[in-house]
Amino acid sequence: MNPNAFRKLSYGVYVISSWDEGRPTGCTANSVMQITSEPATVAVSINHDNYTNGCISRSGRFAVSVLSETSDPSIIGTFGFQSGKTVNKFDSVEYEQKANLPVVKDSCAWIVCEVIDRMETATHTVFLGKVVDADEQGAGEPMTYAYYHKVIRGKSPKNAPTYLPEEEKAQEARWVCSVCGYVYDGETPFEQLPDSFVCPVCRQPKSAFVKK
Repeated sequence: MNPNAFRKLSYGVYVISSWDEGRPTGCTANSVMQITSEPATVAVSINHDNYTNGCISRSGRFAVSVLSETSDPSIIGTFGFQSGKTVNKFDSVEYEQKANLPVVKDSCAWIVCEVIDRMETATHTVFLGKVVDADEQGAGEPMTYAYYHKVIRGKSPKNAPTYLPEEEKAQEARWVCSVCGYVYDGETPFEQLPDSFVCPVCRQPKSAFVKK
């Protein structure tokens, strides 16, 4: 089987949020799809190891924030490469409540759902949600995973259902963020960047980069 065939499927980039005993929490996801239109239902796949999985199970509700191509890439890093168990991710991201659930302001749409069913796989839970409310907001085209990968040059977290190890290629040495996998390709040599430089995806300091 050639796993690269899965790279031909189309995905978006979303923040899935819920409540953790009164505290907002969430994670990034790229496997969200509308199942029916009447009544409106949406399915989302969340890894068993994601803290958000348990929060959705306990609260019975979740929200989908649809990130756009103009959304700050650091949102992906904040929600995709940290655990909500130890970090309040919404401390550094502006949000508002819609239908009593936290949604990211810097997004182009949001959908709030009540869990009506679930399916367990070996690694992920697929939550089926009845849409309670939804609306567009902001501007910009919805971000696809292809855009995130090719333009922002980001990587999938290992908990993502679409995660595939990157193929090793013979090439010149490059500086890679050890947290999110972002590859620096700016015109200024990495060594000459100021110490204040941070990863544009996960906001980790320059010291988090390793030469490969």
